[in-house]
Amino acid sequence: MKAMIMAAGVGSRLMPLTLDIPKPMVPMANRPLMEIIVDLLAEHGISEMIANLHYHADAIEDYFGDGKRFGVSMSYSPEKELMGTAGGVKLCEWFLDDTFIIVSGDALTDIDLSALVAEHRAQGALATIALKEVREVEQFGVVVCDEKGRIERFQEKPRPEEALSNLANTGIYVFEPEIFKYIPAKQFYDFGKQVFPQLVKLGAPFYGACIDSYWCDIGSLGTYHQAHMDILSGKLGVEPSGDVLRTASGDLVLLGEDVSIGDDVSFSGQVVIGPGCSLEGNIRVENSVLWENVQVASGTVIKNALIGSDCHLGSQVRVEAGSAIASGCYLEQGVAVAKNTRVFRSRDGVMKLDQG
Repeated sequence: MKAMIMAAGVGSRLMPLTLDIPKPMVPMANRPLMEIIVDLLAEHGISEMIANLHYHADAIEDYFGDGKRFGVSMSYSPEKELMGTAGGVKLCEWFLDDTFIIVSGDALTDIDLSALVAEHRAQGALATIALKEVREVEQFGVVVCDEKGRIERFQEKPRPEEALSNLANTGIYVFEPEIFKYIPAKQFYDFGKQVFPQLVKLGAPFYGACIDSYWCDIGSLGTYHQAHMDILSGKLGVEPSGDVLRTASGDLVLLGEDVSIGDDVSFSGQVVIGPGCSLEGNIRVENSVLWENVQVASGTVIKNALIGSDCHLGSQVRVEAGSAIASGCYLEQGVAVAKNTRVFRSRDGVMKLDQG
């Protein structure tokens, strides 16, 4: 069996963290998110994969190469212009010549893919969508199925009082190659808006399969932050990179390789410190994620924040909750980053702030 990882998106909702890297490559517990997806596919016996590429494509291809380092065979489908979810898959028709799996490149999950494929085959389905119960239906496209799991209709981000279902489309699909009959060539085409409604209208064998596994759409800074907390709390079967330490008060800290920590550094909640980071003395970090090679001077406080790679935070800096700082930023002594602020940088290195 083969699989395709949807990895062409820009990741605009994760800005400024995705200024320099594509969303599938953002660190997740000190590992690229897409590496977790590749490992999951390999665990279920899927060794032949293809990924479509667009935004910062070289970052993905340079990291994964031919896939041998990860025990798989990796191919790529570059898109000079984005072709949409279905259009991007259509370009890979030459590769996807048997029952195949599609996984979104921004999905964090430990789904049992083998069970999903088994249910797809048992139903004799042309297409199967993995569905997950959610509370905030207004944040997702939800799917309405009959008692046998056959998909009847879709609702895109309905109001809670109008929702006909609480089953979200996870962006994880199993298809037969016949699906390509429903996707025109060489044009932008979307599964949710075009292909799936057509399958419902035609009465095709199109099913939803509910999953109990963990699933999180890394579609915003908030969900990205929460996903880290979930990994450290053991809510899903994903191995972080580094050592997980539990403090005397029960807080969890993930330390990457070659981290330097001075005296009187306190951690609270769930904290991720990336490889090569250096924290001087008298620093407080609370429920935050620091990417690799972040330098933090004494007296700094970081609360519920996301800090990109190669940042330097001077002494007595204060970063408040909900903030995100782009990679490569330099915050001078005493700088205060207000709540829910995104710190960008321009080409000349001068910081730019986006409030809210």
